[in-house]
Amino acid sequence: MSLIQTGKLQLNSTHPVAVTGGDTSTFTQVTFPTPFPAGSTVIVTPFVQTFNGPETPGLRIADVTVSGFKIRINELHAAGKVTSDGTHAEETIGWIAATV
Repeated sequence: MSLIQTGKLQLNSTHPVAVTGGDTSTFTQVTFPTPFPAGSTVIVTPFVQTFNGPETPGLRIADVTVSGFKIRINELHAAGKVTSDGTHAEETIGWIAATV
């Protein structure tokens, strides 16, 4: 049986596009309302709920645990080229987390 939790947060980006894998220094920590059971495998799916800026706000997720995850808005970076400045207006981000 899967366990599911949902939530939302306000998120913006005041940093350049993140291009170095594993560098989560500009990410925001999200804590689940209730931790999932120890040893669970948790997946997180985020969704942008608003349209507050002209550039497409990509979302990056990192460090998913039974207690929470890290997230940031990371504007488009394609084919090795930065296609925006990385900064982005505040958006509402909804998320769903479940055990698998």
